[in-house]
Amino acid sequence: MDARSRHDRLADALRRIADGSPFLHSLVQRHPGTVRAIEEAGLAGAIATGLAAAEEEDVGRMLRVQRQLVSLATGLADLAGLASFEEVVAQLSSFADHALDCAIRAAIRERAPGEEPRGMAALALGKHGSRELNYSSDIDPILIFDPATLPHRAREEPVEAAVRITRRVLELLQTRDANGYVFRVDLRLRPSPEASPLALPIDAALSYYESAALPWERAAFIRARAAAGDVALGAEFLEAIRPFVWRRSLDFGAVQEIRQISRRIRDHFAQSQLLGPGYDLKRGRGGIREIEFFAQIHQLIHGGREPGLRAPATLDALSALGEAGRIDADVASDMAVAYRLYRTIEHRLQMVDDMQTHRLPKDPAALDNVARLHGLSDGAALTELMRPHVERVGAAYDGLDGDAEERLPMEAEKLEAELSAAGFADPAAARLRIETMREGKSRSLRTSVAQQALEAMLPTLVRALGKAPAPQDALSRFEDLVAGLPSAINLFRLLQARPALARALIDVLSHAPTLSQALGRRPALLDGLIDATALEPPPSVEVLTDEFAHGERSENYELLLDRVRQLVGERRFALGVQLIEAASDPIEVGHGYARVAEAALDVLARATIAEFEAAHGKVAGGELVIVALGRLGGGALTHASDLDIVYLFSGDMMAESNGARPLGATTYFNRLAQRVSAALSVSTAAGPLYEVDTRLRPSGTQGPLAVSIESFERYQRESAWTWEHMALTRARPIFGSAEARAQVQHIIDETLRQERADESLTADVVKMRGDIARHKPPSSPFDVKLVEGGLVDCEFTVHLLQLRHRSAFSPRLRVAMRTLAEEGLIDPALIPAHELLTRLLVTQRLVSPASAEPPPASRDLVARSCGEPDWASLVKSYESARALVRGEWERAATLKK
Repeated sequence: MDARSRHDRLADALRRIADGSPFLHSLVQRHPGTVRAIEEAGLAGAIATGLAAAEEEDVGRMLRVQRQLVSLATGLADLAGLASFEEVVAQLSSFADHALDCAIRAAIRERAPGEEPRGMAALALGKHGSRELNYSSDIDPILIFDPATLPHRAREEPVEAAVRITRRVLELLQTRDANGYVFRVDLRLRPSPEASPLALPIDAALSYYESAALPWERAAFIRARAAAGDVALGAEFLEAIRPFVWRRSLDFGAVQEIRQISRRIRDHFAQSQLLGPGYDLKRGRGGIREIEFFAQIHQLIHGGREPGLRAPATLDALSALGEAGRIDADVASDMAVAYRLYRTIEHRLQMVDDMQTHRLPKDPAALDNVARLHGLSDGAALTELMRPHVERVGAAYDGLDGDAEERLPMEAEKLEAELSAAGFADPAAARLRIETMREGKSRSLRTSVAQQALEAMLPTLVRALGKAPAPQDALSRFEDLVAGLPSAINLFRLLQARPALARALIDVLSHAPTLSQALGRRPALLDGLIDATALEPPPSVEVLTDEFAHGERSENYELLLDRVRQLVGERRFALGVQLIEAASDPIEVGHGYARVAEAALDVLARATIAEFEAAHGKVAGGELVIVALGRLGGGALTHASDLDIVYLFSGDMMAESNGARPLGATTYFNRLAQRVSAALSVSTAAGPLYEVDTRLRPSGTQGPLAVSIESFERYQRESAWTWEHMALTRARPIFGSAEARAQVQHIIDETLRQERADESLTADVVKMRGDIARHKPPSSPFDVKLVEGGLVDCEFTVHLLQLRHRSAFSPRLRVAMRTLAEEGLIDPALIPAHELLTRLLVTQRLVSPASAEPPPASRDLVARSCGEPDWASLVKSYESARALVRGEWERAATLKK
């Protein structure tokens, strides 16, 4: 913008000020230099110059004059269109920080000359915390102090000193004289304001927010910020209570609390709900508060799992929610436009007489004055400008209240009628189950709050149950799940708020005992399904590794073990639900399980190594290498798969570690391998993780847990059995430096490509298959892995041909089979046969963990997962696949002379 345009805009703004803002007009008369500074240096430059020029020893008077300068500069730049809304509120918020900091500094130095403002921090909340402060606004800080570091006089208790310092801060900011005042300060957002001191000891504040805070206080801290005083102390406090604000386990009670607050506001301010004279911009339907609440509700729902949604500023929050797909992008855009408009008009209201008001004037002349200050012709033009925004915001916010006050009948006859209509074949038995829950005999249902949540959720639950293949059985499992919880309130509220989750839960209870057991141990697993991406394949190993490795704050080793177990549990549960809900191909689910396991292994191995090195140091030139075999090596696990791994190490076997408790290299890496296995397998407070199987290591259980890479190479070249070379066909180094993994991969490749006598190779493989058949017979015709013509036969066929022809070496069976088919070594039809068997195995591990024929109610689900229309079709395809596998195995196992 050129100088002439700036001058003309300022001249127009000054005319409007002279006509419509007595407060700003008086400031123009008193501080004409600020007008010139705006024109020459812009808003930020004018404020910086004004603050510097007003500095003096009397802090109270200095701040009052500075406040006048900031008010004039921001008002003039705003009206002239020389600063955006965001710039205006940021400058107002920065001045509030400055004023608070100066007041705290002065109050402490008056009592302890020369001391820095340590030991006391001001936490900014509300619009001050989010840097969106109003033109004429209270500030709502919470003051906390550290009794150990707060300066105080001799024979003065820290609590007394903190209260006296706070009172002096209030005096400096609130005292009025000929220069006005600095800020009105409201300390009522602190815990129990009627009983607590003006400033809170940090330990007491932490205890309150971690154990006794109300749900609305969580929402208040979305916008909290360490603004003044000992900022490091304030930031430390906010970091400590972050889990209170951002919970991974969703609390729909907090969401309901915010919505109830909104309803109470609407009821209390009913007369100012309708747009027109007297409309309340802040509290009216479709107004500022509803935009803020709309954003905060979605932040509370999703922010615990998505740190990118934790933006304090309302506009930033709306943008983040829209970009993440948590709210409709058009709704986010509409609300952002409305928010800027409302807040700008709010500023016009407050500019008139420096009054903290949010209502459009009822007097027509006063309303016309505000409109003209905004650059419009009259009050009618102002309300019409706002009307479409009020309607869009109000409608979007009303959409959050879609849950009707629906309840199931209490009378037995009416309840049975509804249950029958929902799909229960035995409504009387179902009624008894519901009445048992209503009686509240289990600990999770004893409180009145739990019973209210139960009643609100029951209609949603019954509708979902009625669509289950066996509604009565699913209801029984649901009752068992609830009975095992310490509290069922959050589960009920979650299901009521997200009916689609109720359907997924019933499917899990109906078809997947493994997932049901996991849910019984940790109901919060259901929270993860709120995110739509939970029904998508997990990301790459690299992305998962980053997710598992980076916590929200630094943590010790035990906390890391717990957190990784929680995150892996959520991922595995979501993968299981993908399969049950037919959202993903079981083969892709198997790949997902493997990526999750590999990422968890990487994170826990690195953490364990760091922990071990802290005690024992490092072995110069040595490192741990982990090789995956079996299904992990092939990148395709089931929900129940063990991790087949081998530990190797590089470097000089005779070396010694350099730590405070040194160990020889062999002892060092064997103990480290034990620690890694424990990190992967030991059950912690967060539950179990994986079973680890190391029996495929050189010399099996008779050999050391970890061997040197050189020993591994020598063993494979000179001593390994045929079955060990078969295992190497699916070996894949997954942990260690790139150089070490490449070295191990070279050994694997060279071992697999060595020449073998066809007769002895075939005889060994046939004998091994016979041994497995004798010692581990199939448990049923649907034991997909061990049955004749099953996955073991298919894998033995592939591995035998790989070793015989020294070809098609890939740890991923599908890749290896395609190469064998291209070379004419197997029937190409073996590939889809293997895929069918794999799909059936992955599905069976959830639906029928004992490898028996699936329950009748789940058979069609299993069929659909395997790509068949019904159970009869699946059985037919299964028999055909087995016959094909048997034929290929017999052909491979029979050497032609």
